[in-house]
Amino acid sequence: MSAAPEQTRPAIGDPAADGPFTTRQLLRLDEALRVADRQTGLTFSVYIGEMETPSRAYAEKLQKQIEGADRAVLIAVSPNQRKLEIVTGNEARKRISDRDAKLAGLSMAAAFAGGDLAGGVLAGIDQLASHAGRH
Repeated sequence: MSAAPEQTRPAIGDPAADGPFTTRQLLRLDEALRVADRQTGLTFSVYIGEMETPSRAYAEKLQKQIEGADRAVLIAVSPNQRKLEIVTGNEARKRISDRDAKLAGLSMAAAFAGGDLAGGVLAGIDQLASHAGRH
């Protein structure tokens, strides 16, 4: 969860003041990612920052950089551009359908519209992990 594409998880101790989340929100997001990974056997990652256009191609490029990309799920959000992309690797796609990802995206977008970036991302992680099921 940083502006650098190669970093998909927050490093504890990073100054939260530089990003859109408080330290408490970062800790909650990190825990949600760990729980989703552990329960599903997939790798969940979040990218918050500007996206090149087309945003889908950019998000797909970021997702491929994740170790074990076939089993990875990336939630990419650019609040300033009002863009949201959910990208699943080949193995993850077998467990999370496009319809499931769209439903999670709609839920996230509703939270974002209400000004709750962290809550929207948390809801998205939870919904996608629920759809993926346990491994």
